[in-house]
Amino acid sequence: MTASEIRQQFLEFFASKGHHIVPSAPIVLKNDPTLLFTNAGMNQFKDYFLGNRAPAYTRVVDTQKCLRVSGKHNDLEEVGIDTYHHTMFEMLGNWSFGDYFKKEAIAWSWELLTEVYKIPQDRLYVTVFEGDSKENLEKDTEAHDLWKQHIAEDRILMGNKKDNFWEMGDTGPCGPCSEIHVDCRPDAERAVVAGHTLVNADHPQVIEIWNNVFMQFNRLKDKSLQPLPAKHVDTGMGFERLVRVLQGKSSNYDTDVFSGTIAATEQLTGKKYGGTDNKADVAFRVIADHIRAICFTIADGQLPSNTGAGYVVRRILRRAVRYYFSFLDQKSPLLHELVPVLAVQFAKVFSELQQQQDFVKKVVFEEEQNFLRTLDSGLGKLEVITTDKDNAKKEIGGSIAFELYDTYGFPLDLTMLIASEKGYTVDGKGFEAEMQQQKDRSRAATVLDMGDWTVLDESQGSVFVGYEMLELTTQVNKYRKIKAKGKEQYQLVLGQTPFYAESGGQVGDTGVLVFGDEKIVVTDTKKENDLIVHFTNQLPANIQQPVKALVEKGTRKDTARHHSATHLLHAALRQVLGTHVAQKGSLVNADYLRFDFSHFSKVTDEELAQIESIVNEKIQENIPVVIKELPKEEALQLGAMALFGEKYGDVVRVVIMDPAYSVELCGGTHVANTGELGLFKFQSEGAVAAGVRRVEALTGQKAIAFVNEQLQQLKDIKATLKNAKEPAKAIESLVQEKAALEKQLEVLEQEKLRQLASELRQQVQVINGINFIGQQVTVSSADALKQLCFNLKGQVDNHVFVFVANISGKAAVAVMLSEHLVAEKGWQAPKIIKEHIAPLIKGGGGGQPSFATAGGQDISQLSAVVPAVQALL
Repeated sequence: MTASEIRQQFLEFFASKGHHIVPSAPIVLKNDPTLLFTNAGMNQFKDYFLGNRAPAYTRVVDTQKCLRVSGKHNDLEEVGIDTYHHTMFEMLGNWSFGDYFKKEAIAWSWELLTEVYKIPQDRLYVTVFEGDSKENLEKDTEAHDLWKQHIAEDRILMGNKKDNFWEMGDTGPCGPCSEIHVDCRPDAERAVVAGHTLVNADHPQVIEIWNNVFMQFNRLKDKSLQPLPAKHVDTGMGFERLVRVLQGKSSNYDTDVFSGTIAATEQLTGKKYGGTDNKADVAFRVIADHIRAICFTIADGQLPSNTGAGYVVRRILRRAVRYYFSFLDQKSPLLHELVPVLAVQFAKVFSELQQQQDFVKKVVFEEEQNFLRTLDSGLGKLEVITTDKDNAKKEIGGSIAFELYDTYGFPLDLTMLIASEKGYTVDGKGFEAEMQQQKDRSRAATVLDMGDWTVLDESQGSVFVGYEMLELTTQVNKYRKIKAKGKEQYQLVLGQTPFYAESGGQVGDTGVLVFGDEKIVVTDTKKENDLIVHFTNQLPANIQQPVKALVEKGTRKDTARHHSATHLLHAALRQVLGTHVAQKGSLVNADYLRFDFSHFSKVTDEELAQIESIVNEKIQENIPVVIKELPKEEALQLGAMALFGEKYGDVVRVVIMDPAYSVELCGGTHVANTGELGLFKFQSEGAVAAGVRRVEALTGQKAIAFVNEQLQQLKDIKATLKNAKEPAKAIESLVQEKAALEKQLEVLEQEKLRQLASELRQQVQVINGINFIGQQVTVSSADALKQLCFNLKGQVDNHVFVFVANISGKAAVAVMLSEHLVAEKGWQAPKIIKEHIAPLIKGGGGGQPSFATAGGQDISQLSAVVPAVQALL
């Protein structure tokens, strides 16, 4: 069977058992402060397990895109080295939310593997939780006895808490699990060594294929376990491993999940994949794995960047580039050429990549190009270090190795490889110390310490009623203390709330909670999974009394104006620039709107004017904003735009501003009529990433104030220009006049430098056979000092020049050495600067071996610089 057929058979098998097939959630997570990415099939169902939300279906089946490269589950450095670790992988799962439990889950997993997929029973082993006395957890005898109905008892193995008690993180839903392992070794090997001795022993051919997790508990912050409101089944089967087993391969990378990508890479590089452990074959596997992770995270809305989830994507991409650069001798961008291969392969299961193929390809290409330039710079730095004659130890220090890793993307093993080729060693311990310091800094900056919830009311979740009302009386359901970046705050969940939680680019509401005579300020409102969480800096004296929740009305109204304007803007962008335009990010608050969208060139002033005009026409038409709740399929048939990377339910909220103009799926707050926006005005347009442009704009009074400010500036300019009738022409004339004067000044300065060089040439001192010129001079800039050195360079042989100047109250120094002095004597201008000049002027500098410069704060010591170099000679 092909991989596609295997996936489809899994979904259809569980559909026949009464499961509803649901789509994968986006790989990029929103509204969960504990995770950057979906790293397990259960992430999108966490609220069902916790009892915060009732599921639409009690039995579902899916294949979920997952990414594991950070935190507890970090497989990145294993990927490509072995045959079965991946960054992105598919998790096939069947789920029961308070419906069936262990009996059905065990029976169906056995039926599917042995009767449908026809895996020989004598190749299968199962593990069951053995219990843990420290946590008062009993052995899972129920699962053990159920398995005895299907498999020989000597194939049922007991597993410890590490292997057979599943927990997503430090807190959250958890429970005992029962794994299914398959022995893929040849019969001859199986006859010599029993398979049960290799289960959970990291044997590459005896692998876990399926995990049945029986969700029974919620792990609290104090490490105690609390029974969940209902018992659930969460199963996960690694798709790539399943395909490998069913296709009879010894490596995941030999299956048709990856073979198409590997074949395309062979064609692009002219190299052949051999499936061995050599570095070239590892590179093929790294590329085949990493390009999937890169493509689907970008398609789901996460662009590469220097922070957070974006940094993870950038690290994955750079690791792939390093491997093809170093081991496939590929020095030009390669990964972007593989995007179409994946788009076709996954068109029927994850169509978002095919729909955004050109955009994803552009982003990947730009990232590759930029990093290849950085790699070149890093190699240049290594070349300087490994040719430094003063490095007697022939060692690359830990801090330098870490700089190469952190700034240039060089992993330690690459630095060590290049160093060994040059006869150098690397201070690995120093590198690890630097790495640990960075991790500690990062952890201190991002750690979010959340206490356990204090529950006052067991009623489910919290209900948002803020579309209809901005104030109401309700009660606090639960609350907890949190600590982030050293600041303590509180989170409150209300039974009902008028506060909009940050979502879809719209910021969370602010306002007050009134407990009797006490007012508590709400500083922000966010979602945590499906909970609406209100942030406050304090708790009331009596939190159990009724509370009046009041949203800040003016702020909400201005925010709604900007959100409605965003919809009008999106439609106008597509009308003027083309239907390739898709939202890639937005920020909507009371002060302005920011909108990021896919487009490959600068939006011209003429296009911006046209877009602005269209939006203002729609405002003047005073179109009613119609909001409907519809089944998702019906909404999409209406032409509603859905955003890539968003997870929509079966029933969606549709915002319509003229059915022929703007129809979007949106959960945000809006005005009643477009006329309430008053005026729309762009503030700026620019690039934010490869293939992504950003505009910022204003509406209402904010837009009017901005226009008035621009008019006042124009008035002031006219006044400065003596009320010129055409200020633009007058300014252009002044700019041209300034440029002409600067050119004249440059000619005069060059002439002055030539004269100065001629004078200095007459002042050569011969010291120990060296022609030395040292002088404090009067010049206008550090560049002039440099020019002076180069003017003299061809006129004086065997030279050492030292020139110092006071430039606008700062010390400036230039040192130039004859190149033969560098080559024959090993003299270094940067070393002279660093050891003998910088300390005098309280500054620093550097440069090339034959020419270096320095700057400093202490001009009083300028007169000591020339004698210091004379003394060296």
